[in-house]
Amino acid sequence: MRAVVKAAPGAGLHMREVPVPRVGAGGVLIKVRANSICGTDLHILHWDPWAAARIKPPLIVGHELCGTIAAVGEEVTQLKVGDFVAAESHVTCGWCHYCRTGRGHICQNTQIIGVDRDGAFAEYIALPAINAWPVPRTMPVEIATLQENFGNAVHTAFSTDMAARKVLVTGCGPVGIMAIPVARAAGARSIYATDVSDYRLELARRMGATLTLNPAKEDVVARIFEETDGEGVDVLLEMSGVPKAIEQGFAALRFGGEAALLGLPPEPMRFDLANAVIFKGARAQGIVGRKLWETWYQATGLQRSGSVDLMPLVTHRFPIERFHDAFAQMDSGQSGKVVLLWGE
Repeated sequence: MRAVVKAAPGAGLHMREVPVPRVGAGGVLIKVRANSICGTDLHILHWDPWAAARIKPPLIVGHELCGTIAAVGEEVTQLKVGDFVAAESHVTCGWCHYCRTGRGHICQNTQIIGVDRDGAFAEYIALPAINAWPVPRTMPVEIATLQENFGNAVHTAFSTDMAARKVLVTGCGPVGIMAIPVARAAGARSIYATDVSDYRLELARRMGATLTLNPAKEDVVARIFEETDGEGVDVLLEMSGVPKAIEQGFAALRFGGEAALLGLPPEPMRFDLANAVIFKGARAQGIVGRKLWETWYQATGLQRSGSVDLMPLVTHRFPIERFHDAFAQMDSGQSGKVVLLWGE
């Protein structure tokens, strides 16, 4: 089968012919129909310090997918050949303290597909059956492949009560943009969004942001205090991982406010914990992955109710043969979500 592979240490990705993976007794084989590109995939493409320390080539990359069940293991009873599924990329152990207490998203034995084990940018992928999430056959493949990534936005936004509250989203990459309609559906009073890309700020407006601000062009903290009658925002959803944006987010957060942090700084950073959190009486929560499986049910509910429409976020589609062009488009910052299509 064809697969997009990190063949050796260093920058770049290549298409290779590799064996179709075997399916274990409790697993499924998925014929991939579509993938979407994540920021993690860009780190692996460029072979930055994180990738160099974590990735062990050769490795099939990619972790966002949808497809059709092509085979099931002998112990699998909940899925059948032909089912249309998305997938959870975190393969957890199921046995540790965290897994057994409903916190599998922080399982310390997790293997992430496309990072710690062969991934999804391939004609077929084998996964434990529990990692396959059935989706309606009527769901477009471009949306089905976003389900896991959407779960990051849902987990972050639902980590606090947003009803009738003022919300700031720092970082309008795809997950930050998806958090905007989630906040709207949860009853947010107003939603402010910041990013240095005017392209992505326009997407944020289309997805429901009340006001978008470019920190390269104006003092976003001063503007937010002006818009909130000097109060600041009640909730910060930090999606960028950019140190300056993190500082601005906490500066705009009111006393007693709440922050949910999903963005990953590229390296350790200096942070004024005393003034930004302690003396403010603020609460900050780190967000990793999705709650298994609570977030998946929440994400499904938001879409089936019509509260969230993800289609405007999908700005570019490429056949898998043009994966180099797709990565370049995603890397440019002039895109929403970029989808790779495998055909039928």
